[in-house]
Amino acid sequence: MVISRLILRNWKNFKELDIELQDRVFIVGANASGKSNLLDVFRFLRDIAKPGGGLQKAVDDRGGIAKIRSLAARRHPDIEIEVHLSNFGSRDIIWKYAIGIKQEPRGYRLPYLSYEKVWDKDRLIRNRPEEEDQRDIVRLTQTYIEQINTNKPFREIARFFENILYQHLIPQLLRYPSAFTGPNLPGDPFGKGFLERVAKVNEKTRNAWLRKIQIALKLAVPQLNELKYTTELGYPHLEALYEHWRPGAGKQKEDQFSDGTLRFIGLLWSLQEGDSMLLLEEPELSLNGAIVSKLPPIIYKLQKNRKRQVLLSSHSSDLLSDKGISLNEIVVLEPSSEGTKASIAATIKEVKDMLDVGMSPASAVLPRIKPKGINQLTLSLE
Repeated sequence: MVISRLILRNWKNFKELDIELQDRVFIVGANASGKSNLLDVFRFLRDIAKPGGGLQKAVDDRGGIAKIRSLAARRHPDIEIEVHLSNFGSRDIIWKYAIGIKQEPRGYRLPYLSYEKVWDKDRLIRNRPEEEDQRDIVRLTQTYIEQINTNKPFREIARFFENILYQHLIPQLLRYPSAFTGPNLPGDPFGKGFLERVAKVNEKTRNAWLRKIQIALKLAVPQLNELKYTTELGYPHLEALYEHWRPGAGKQKEDQFSDGTLRFIGLLWSLQEGDSMLLLEEPELSLNGAIVSKLPPIIYKLQKNRKRQVLLSSHSSDLLSDKGISLNEIVVLEPSSEGTKASIAATIKEVKDMLDVGMSPASAVLPRIKPKGINQLTLSLE
């Protein structure tokens, strides 16, 4: 399944948002415009639905209602999220799920539901608060989606949310995981346990995925000939063999890989890891521009095989220069005093006109999101 439409009210940067999403989505905007916060909507739904999660924990992990509610919220302070679910490659709605969240005015100040609604296609099958909720208001501190005794009629939605994957691999965490103490973050978003994830995949599948990654690395990384999975004293490792005049001298383990090599491996692995929604934050980081320019078709090819939705944020002109990217796939974020406005690039006439005369998506979209005073930046430092 995919999320084909997203409707928000008072979520972080966004006072109001209503956009249709394609199977592949590129989110672009200036710094602090809300790209990460837009991706976090889907992580929030995952955190509600996953085992050990729930509404209270998902809100608490983000610092409470005050940190989630948009600063532009006024008369209508509730945080509202609505998603429409469809099959990959289709716009027909299978499910709709919506929640409104507010905070207790007194007492423990817990977040609770102002409403929770579920539609099977266009038929409303759950509409809270229900009679039992009115008799026991504490019930509204939990969603039905997080409770296995209540979500059976629409458990497909819960399973979809629960399996949403966010990936933003930080090379230093992968190289030296033992140097970063403290509890591991749920879902391993930054790749500290990436090698453990690789180790858990059965050998046949792991080797097949690594073969695909090896083919790509041999084309993208100079002198790299081989990539394989190994273990040493019971710990998993990745080992690469590079061309070298001395036999055996070209072997390296992951702690010697470049940042770009590690991030490219992590990206290619994540694209093959399951069929759930995949969230990628600035996948172009540390990568050569020539590699970045090939990411859109790579993502398209691998996601099509698994029928999975991929959403990514980016600033990269190299990535957005691919003329195979449709304007319907680009979400443009533009900040204002009333919160960030999100628009599909195809609905912006100036952008559409530029593409019609042969310009690339990067040339049409990126000038629109650059900071207005950027030309004065160097002068301001004199």
